[in-house]
Amino acid sequence: MEKIIIGNLKMNLLSVVEREQYLKLLKKELAGKKIKNFPIVLCPPAIHLEAFSKLKRKNVFFGAQNVFWKRSGSFTGEISPSMIKNMGAQFVILGHSERRKYFGEKDEEINQKISSALRNGLIPIVCVGETALEKEKGQTFRIISAQLKKAMQRINRTKLNQIIIAYEPVWAVGSDIIPSANEIMQVKILIKKILVEIFEKKYANGARIIYGGSVNSKTAKETCLDSGMDGVLVGRESLIPFEFLKIGQIINS
Repeated sequence: MEKIIIGNLKMNLLSVVEREQYLKLLKKELAGKKIKNFPIVLCPPAIHLEAFSKLKRKNVFFGAQNVFWKRSGSFTGEISPSMIKNMGAQFVILGHSERRKYFGEKDEEINQKISSALRNGLIPIVCVGETALEKEKGQTFRIISAQLKKAMQRINRTKLNQIIIAYEPVWAVGSDIIPSANEIMQVKILIKKILVEIFEKKYANGARIIYGGSVNSKTAKETCLDSGMDGVLVGRESLIPFEFLKIGQIINS
């Protein structure tokens, strides 16, 4: 199975000019290289989704960085699954550490968002991971277990093949510090074990498990290939199409 590469562009591309420059570079890179047919997902700010979705290539998909769990209504400032779906999104990032840190998102809220995303035909990219303090105290497994079990409550087990779990250690995001391949692999085994406990093995095996946190072309081999992950969630480097696609080529080499 090809390894998936997901780009989280975060709160960047501040104007139409910046967006168009980015898309121009992306199209150039996609056209100018013999890129294998691995799945590529780009998650720009929601206001750019419609423009991004006009890029037609069978292995390139688009996603949002967050979503509300209601379809419509009096929820000022929120964006519904139907909205992002209709703007061309097939994926949505949920539970990112920055959402947890700056907006106080809890696992129960993330659970509602997962359910809503699935009902609306979106593939949730569910982020879990420990802080530096939690890692220092040896709580990595406990934290990830708690996050995952709460986030996956009452999720239909037949939907596991439509879910991506991203191990995203908070201390690694934007820090240029990464866990060892063995540490990442241990977390993958833990996540798989929890999914088996909740949903049974034949269903749990359908979920992709990927790594996110300071992924670049130098760390891609250790964080994805050596650790046996199913792909990567890329932050900063997704803003540079050349580097982003280079990572995709490395993990699918």
